[in-house]
Amino acid sequence: MSTTTLAVLVPLLPFLGAVAGLLLGRSAPGFVRPLAVLPALAAAVLAVLVAIRQGGGKPITTATELTPTGSVPIDLSLYLDGFAVLVAVLVGVVATCVQLYSTAYLREDPRYPSYAALVSLFTSAMLLVVYSGDLMVLLVGWEIMGICSYFLVGHYWETEAARSASLKAFLVTKLGDVPFLIGLFALATDADSFQITKILGTVAAGGLDHPTLIALLLLAGVAGKSAQFPLHTWLPDAMAGPTPVSALIHAATMVAAGVYFIARLLPVFTASRAALVVMAVMAAVTMLGSGLAALAQDDIKRVLAYSTIGQLGYMIGALAVADRGAAVFHLLSHGFFKALLFLGAGVIIHAAGTNSLAAMSRMDGLAKRIPDAFWTMTIALLALAAIPPFAGFFSKEAVLAAAEHAAGGHSELAPSAAGWVVLVAGVLTALLTAAYATRLWLMAFRGRGATAPDHGKEPVAMTGVLWLLSIPTIGFGLAAGPIADWFDGKALTPTLTTSVLGTGAAAVGAVLTYALWQQATAKAAAVGYGTGVSASAAAAESAAETPEVAEVTHDHPAVPAGAAPDPGRALLGPLHRHAADGFHLDAVYDRLFVRPVRAAASLVRFLDREVVDTYVRGAGAGPRLLGSLVRRAQTGNVQSYLSALLAGAVVLAIATAVLANVNAGS
Repeated sequence: MSTTTLAVLVPLLPFLGAVAGLLLGRSAPGFVRPLAVLPALAAAVLAVLVAIRQGGGKPITTATELTPTGSVPIDLSLYLDGFAVLVAVLVGVVATCVQLYSTAYLREDPRYPSYAALVSLFTSAMLLVVYSGDLMVLLVGWEIMGICSYFLVGHYWETEAARSASLKAFLVTKLGDVPFLIGLFALATDADSFQITKILGTVAAGGLDHPTLIALLLLAGVAGKSAQFPLHTWLPDAMAGPTPVSALIHAATMVAAGVYFIARLLPVFTASRAALVVMAVMAAVTMLGSGLAALAQDDIKRVLAYSTIGQLGYMIGALAVADRGAAVFHLLSHGFFKALLFLGAGVIIHAAGTNSLAAMSRMDGLAKRIPDAFWTMTIALLALAAIPPFAGFFSKEAVLAAAEHAAGGHSELAPSAAGWVVLVAGVLTALLTAAYATRLWLMAFRGRGATAPDHGKEPVAMTGVLWLLSIPTIGFGLAAGPIADWFDGKALTPTLTTSVLGTGAAAVGAVLTYALWQQATAKAAAVGYGTGVSASAAAAESAAETPEVAEVTHDHPAVPAGAAPDPGRALLGPLHRHAADGFHLDAVYDRLFVRPVRAAASLVRFLDREVVDTYVRGAGAGPRLLGSLVRRAQTGNVQSYLSALLAGAVVLAIATAVLANVNAGS
């Protein structure tokens, strides 16, 4: 079987699984789980075979005209380069893990059949984006992912949070998709084709008439899909969906699509140095802002959501300095350890028995109760904090090395200003990342909150997936050398300068957080827990007495009732309140956009009802009044009609005589 045939089957199998799952979900429930897991597993295996056959060599391309358009043609085409085949492997592996994990996590959910089918469709759409060689076909997968995210984030539609989050995710990403679509049309107009190979050829020949405008329009869509400032606010709220969905969105689909799109069309963006600077600034603001926000979150999934935003900022930063190898390398590395983190968080939530107990400040004794999640999440957090020799260290250092290269003026494509912006922001974000990773580990596994009920050992389908994902989390970074051929042959080894800067910043962040944790624990013990009562009992008693906030002296920060000490409060100080609310961006957008739109809608409604409808009602009232008057004359009395006829005749005779006399006198 040819490589292109195998590549066609990779997105096709999950799609067929989704269709079969929707059709047989109710009539044959016994087939639901096999139809969820097996197509994803088969797609992952085929993706591996395609990657081996492609081997990092010359891109494999094929195309056939999908439909005659009369102008720019739309082709059903494949474009298989090293980046595409490796990203497809990531998507297939993570999707398989998510489907297998979900069979246990949602085993009691009555809507599991539709959930599993939507996850399969989500996977198929992302694989279509990855393998597509035509931008219009890519757009189909891009938009299918948007609607799948709407349904999956809103899976628990009984709750207001899930309904609002799904709608917000859909609308914010659509806000970016409008300029994105315009940019695609402008790009195709200049290149006279939607095929990626022809577009790249046009760019190489200098055929783009408005490269900066096109790049910025496309960047707007990427900012929405990949949750970059200022269109990132939907992603933390999307945590209202099932945890396996969060793992899929954050690790291998949806948010990864934007980064992959820029990597695929990087020459379009490097054609404009101004666009690269804008991209660098966007990445820097995203990295730093999300790192500060993650330090202030109490819900474990929201911490991981802001973490994803920041790590995507690293990838966009690498693209801003024109190094797509470093960007995709970090995308792959991040996909494995972020999937592990979210699925580990799902084990924590499952052990607690309810999604509402995801607050880290109320966790207690989890390291002993769920050792599988404890050890695997520890590995993933070390990778997230970029501690060697875990995968995150190598991929993050590749980004910093690329930024250093551009900052020194050694890049022919990227301006040095973009390099400096990404480098400085990347090092500071490394400190923040290690800080919130350490904080999450301490509060989740060494916390002294209220003990949740023990529901027994977690299912093997869940814990086994964690150990499976821990393998690439540990070893994928070491594969940077062997897989260099898949990254245009460019070495991804870290440099001494960036290694010292990045690892040093991470060490400072981790040590500082641990020291503040110890200090906060001692203060909390002296203030609230120093009465000889266990921490859990004291927390529970405090929560029962004061459900909101327990008052303490001015020497100690307020601690939520029943909560463990939080080093994030000490790290952020007065900034904590603002960071916890995402720096009030939602409030800003509400005042700048939502309220004016609502006011305009109210004005339009008033004009429609009181002005337009008044004219409409008047147009109907006139004939109705005339008809009422005419109806009064129709009495049905023959004598009245004869009298009126006689009177009319007399009047006409008199009028005729008068007119005749007037004419005779003149």
